[in-house]
Amino acid sequence: MTPKATLKRHADLLDRMADQVGVDLQQAAISGAVSLDQLSDAVLRCAECPDPACCARGLAGEGFGGKPPEFCRNREMLGRLRRISRGQS
Repeated sequence: MTPKATLKRHADLLDRMADQVGVDLQQAAISGAVSLDQLSDAVLRCAECPDPACCARGLAGEGFGGKPPEFCRNREMLGRLRRISRGQS
């Protein structure tokens, strides 16, 4: 897979994971809850995952129970954005 294809794949996985946990990444960026640099870094962290196929299977199936899985390298960021989107700082 080319580097560009890898980044696109992981950007999609990150977006799908965010959707599953109730985070709209576009709205989070517009509101200033996350910067574009932070989103870029999140995609790069995702691309470093040793088993993206597990994530893809989980997202295609029953999901992860509304929370990122323990192995997710963006778990903390997604949790923070979820709390912000629910007004729970």
